[in-house]
Amino acid sequence: MRQRRRRRLGTAALAAAALCGLAGCGAGDPGPPTLTWYTNPDSGGQEEIAARCTEAANGAYDITVSVLPRESSEQRQQLVRRLAANDSSIDIMSLDPPYIPEFAQAGFLAPIPADVAAEAADGVVQSAIDGATWNGQLVSIPFWANTQLLWYKKSVAEAAGLDMSEPVTWDQLVTAAQEQDTQIAAQGRRAESLVVWFNALIASAGGAVIAQTADDPEDIQLGLDTPQAQRAAEVMREVADSGVVGPAFTTAGEDESVASFEAGDASFMVNWPFVWGRAASGVEGGTLEQSVVDDYGWTVYPQVDPGTPSAPPYGGINLGVGASSKYPDLAYEATQCITSDENQAYYFVSNGNPASSLAVFEDPEVVAEFPMAPVIAQSLQQAAPRPQTAYYSEVSGSLQRVYHPPTAVDPGSTGPTAAELIRAVLTGEELL
Repeated sequence: MRQRRRRRLGTAALAAAALCGLAGCGAGDPGPPTLTWYTNPDSGGQEEIAARCTEAANGAYDITVSVLPRESSEQRQQLVRRLAANDSSIDIMSLDPPYIPEFAQAGFLAPIPADVAAEAADGVVQSAIDGATWNGQLVSIPFWANTQLLWYKKSVAEAAGLDMSEPVTWDQLVTAAQEQDTQIAAQGRRAESLVVWFNALIASAGGAVIAQTADDPEDIQLGLDTPQAQRAAEVMREVADSGVVGPAFTTAGEDESVASFEAGDASFMVNWPFVWGRAASGVEGGTLEQSVVDDYGWTVYPQVDPGTPSAPPYGGINLGVGASSKYPDLAYEATQCITSDENQAYYFVSNGNPASSLAVFEDPEVVAEFPMAPVIAQSLQQAAPRPQTAYYSEVSGSLQRVYHPPTAVDPGSTGPTAAELIRAVLTGEELL
């Protein structure tokens, strides 16, 4: 696979160079086309990849980077406004997966050529393919994929008698935390992170927030009044009421969770792989003892019910090509370079963002930097995207309103209440 992806970089560059030659690109011409890539903020990794792919294009095109706002909702707003105005400067976009159906449904994304789509899905983790698909078609290119792991302190898990080589359940974690007088760090604040948690719980129970999606909002079938949704609410309420979450649980996000884990207040935590890079930086900067990090363990996300594999959260970034781009063919050639195994491995090691390509998780440099890489790969194969719908903002906002605070969730009534609100919002009867 690595050989195939290396070959396709050269093929794309040569093909693009041939186009330039046919067009008569000479000394008096303005130069190669410039592709603008709108990226989410990172540590400079996407800008470096843009420079790499510009060089690999051998003069066929240049890639410049324009950085979007930090919050994904603000990224969406900026892109939607410009795409709706047929902005031709948007060639490539780094898209948060939950918004991909909305962009595809609105006609904002250029169709993916069949050969590009086939290569983009080859050897890619299943959750990234699921998140890049709408109405049965691949509509965006998987770039990097993210998932949450169960992080734990090895000493505490051992003292509690937990065999972390085997799957563990939320019930087991609550019992272990109570017995060891420690905490579980989860994200309970009213934000997207709460939807991430609830969606993982209902998917792990075998259900879904949206049982059947549809273009017409009135035809969407929700799965919030099902036994699976009730079971997810039971787990959420159990964790919230068990006495094993900190006093700031209902306002805690990912950063607060990892701070609690580092400080030793929490010995179990569900969180993204940035935890590991942050720990390494803490040791290097002298704010975290190496002995603390040496006690870190990791495994796949907790199960809701014993024997039923969990469905961990899925996140990351996909690449979309703007429907109004002047150079959609070149833009898709550029995405093939951006998502090559070499560049995904570089991005993983340098910025801590896991790959969507399974081959990258076997890269020796990646494994040396992230020893939990095989567990991340397994988790991504099991992971479930958040609700696939063109109306994701409305669905997410409704869930945040009804399921917060987790301490007030009622397994028998919260799901139906959330479903009622979602239907009212989608039909215009109520505003969030």
